[in-house]
Amino acid sequence: MRKVRQMAALLVVLALFGVMLGYFTYRPSYTHFPDDKALIKISFITGGQRVGKCIRRTRAQLAKLPPHKRKVLICPRERYPIHLEVLVDGQPRNQATVRPAGLSSDGSSKFYRGLVVTPGRHVIVARLIDSGRTAGYDFETRKEIALTPRQHFIIDFQRDRGGFIFR
Repeated sequence: MRKVRQMAALLVVLALFGVMLGYFTYRPSYTHFPDDKALIKISFITGGQRVGKCIRRTRAQLAKLPPHKRKVLICPRERYPIHLEVLVDGQPRNQATVRPAGLSSDGSSKFYRGLVVTPGRHVIVARLIDSGRTAGYDFETRKEIALTPRQHFIIDFQRDRGGFIFR
């Protein structure tokens, strides 16, 4: 008799679990992204310029060093932080300064941000400083785009391809 009660209790628990699983499969409803908005994603990884200049050793200096330490160029490890500014229709929508990774601040700066905007025509200006300058920008790109509802527009940055890439 005791075994029958245990089996009945187990069936009740399993049935409740199945009902809960079925309910949470369809409810509550979840909307991943609103139907009446568009998204501008800014995503890139880049390294700022080095903080100091590289020093070239002379032949005399190299001759004084052991063979395994004879590097012609000595460059500082530390990099400048990246300062990014994004304007949408003339309004600043994102301003951020990202420090380089690593214990010696010698790694890349990683950046990701999503900006939710209304669909339609927009003028986007992306600016970046990676040299530690205090006036002006190292890279600046202006682009007029037309966004549709639920569209994801991506802004990337690649120094070797000239700066900002809009796609």
